[in-house]
Amino acid sequence: MEFLFPIIVVAGLLFYVVSIYNTLQQLKTQIVASIQEIGNQLKRQASLIPNLESATKGHLKHEKEIFKMLTDARKKIAKAEKSGSSEDIESAIESVQSMVPSFNIAVESNPELKADKTISKFMNELTDTADKLMYARRSVIDLSQAYNVKLVTFPTNVIANTFGFTKEKGLETAMTGSHVEVSSDEMKDVKVDL
Repeated sequence: MEFLFPIIVVAGLLFYVVSIYNTLQQLKTQIVASIQEIGNQLKRQASLIPNLESATKGHLKHEKEIFKMLTDARKKIAKAEKSGSSEDIESAIESVQSMVPSFNIAVESNPELKADKTISKFMNELTDTADKLMYARRSVIDLSQAYNVKLVTFPTNVIANTFGFTKEKGLETAMTGSHVEVSSDEMKDVKVDL
């Protein structure tokens, strides 16, 4: 019975060491995965944003052309009404007649003018992408902090040093500069004037 107690203590200590070792390895793996997620989100941003921008510009151009056709026709009609000249009336009629087929095709292919929705979707995707990048960066920061705290706190620091674990950088940021300073203007309440 006396020899059983030291075996239990050694087994418990060994279990504790293995547990700490596995926790440190798990945190390192999560840090690597979080850094890869930042790359994944940057890749998403690089492929998504230009495509959305192109689609938005296409919608805006399409709608701009429709509004231009309507504005030009309206101007010619107003000019014809004001002048009363047969030339102006003829020009207004021709303008409306030539515009109607183009306008009908545009409206049939796009029954409601969608720039508002397209721009809204574009802005939502930009916000979503920025949020996902921020979240991925936050994960790297949090995991690096948790890992680095374990490296400097007792008794995990003894085990970490024994197995050669080293500090993780997380996201490297300069520790001085305007990004770590808050100006007096930035401390004031934000006023919104719509």
